[in-house]
Amino acid sequence: MKKLLQAEEILLTAASIYLLSKYSLGLSIWVWIPLFLAPDLSMLGYLVNTRVGAWTYNLFHHRGIAVAIAATGYAAGIPVLLTAGLLLFAHSTFDRMMGYGLKYNDDFGHTHLGKIGKAARS
Repeated sequence: MKKLLQAEEILLTAASIYLLSKYSLGLSIWVWIPLFLAPDLSMLGYLVNTRVGAWTYNLFHHRGIAVAIAATGYAAGIPVLLTAGLLLFAHSTFDRMMGYGLKYNDDFGHTHLGKIGKAARS
């Protein structure tokens, strides 16, 4: 089952990256690399505590929020908003493809996909 879910995330990541190439706002590929990684800045919430860290991380890694932002941008004809939603969706699916899920409040390594990192080893 894990391989099937991973394959699904690979397809979603590929589809969202394809859509990003269509709605690229004319930006260079070199700009997209740091933008693709930018949602991980939400981990800075863990500097406060695990509750805040999980909340900020999940806010920027929730696919429903990404779809809502992209749909709003599409419906309102706001290309930047559409692209931001696609970028968040691509990043979230990529993270899930790599095994990183939404976080629980108790520990960074406790995700909806299971334990990761030190949490998985203990």
